[in-house]
Amino acid sequence: MDLYDDEKFFASYAEMPRSRLGLRAAGEWAQFERLLPRDMAGLDVLDLGCGYGWHCAYCASRGARRVLGIDPSGRMLARAREINAAERIEYRLCAVEDFGWPEAEFDLCISNLALHYVAELPPVFAGVYRALRPGGAFALNIEHPVFTSGVNEDWQRDAAGRILHWPVDRYFEPGARRTLFCGCEVTKYHHSLAQILGGLLEAGFTLAAVDEARPSPEMLAADPAMYDELRRPIMLLVRAEKR
Repeated sequence: MDLYDDEKFFASYAEMPRSRLGLRAAGEWAQFERLLPRDMAGLDVLDLGCGYGWHCAYCASRGARRVLGIDPSGRMLARAREINAAERIEYRLCAVEDFGWPEAEFDLCISNLALHYVAELPPVFAGVYRALRPGGAFALNIEHPVFTSGVNEDWQRDAAGRILHWPVDRYFEPGARRTLFCGCEVTKYHHSLAQILGGLLEAGFTLAAVDEARPSPEMLAADPAMYDELRRPIMLLVRAEKR
């Protein structure tokens, strides 16, 4: 069973602001949006790990001709069909690792916060490259290697609970890491920066943009606690192109 089909986990995930409010509640959205084409008229789009379908709906609203969102969770797709349905959007139950990767069928591939659940990235990168048409782009957001190599993905704190620092351990050891997310123990996969960026290059991509998610000035002004998010990166954002 997929993690997001677990009743307890799904109920907790559904309470997150990004689950209830969509892209406007996703702190990284302003940076991620800059990796996407402004005009998507006539584009065929693939969303890997589409979840609730927020990015699928965004692409459709920008004029995409066809949007295919795949996800291994039936619960997530049921919610996507409920709140982000559109004639040009197809939702398909499928894990990223099991997708068939048709040749030169898409102009844009998106993956937002899904690939850190994938154990082996090279086959996925090769598949995306195959599925994109020449000139196509791959915009991805994955948990940052500094974050996934964090010990239990949590801060080191003193006896009073104050943050001391962000511990990093076994950075060059890729593989499964157990952590708590939405109140449940989950398995994610750590990949080093070289494995992610180098893997894209090895697949044939050209790197067009690399960024790291951080709070906006507005977020910092609204919540001073957000300044702690400047002490370590949490997400890595990349635009890779098939030139």
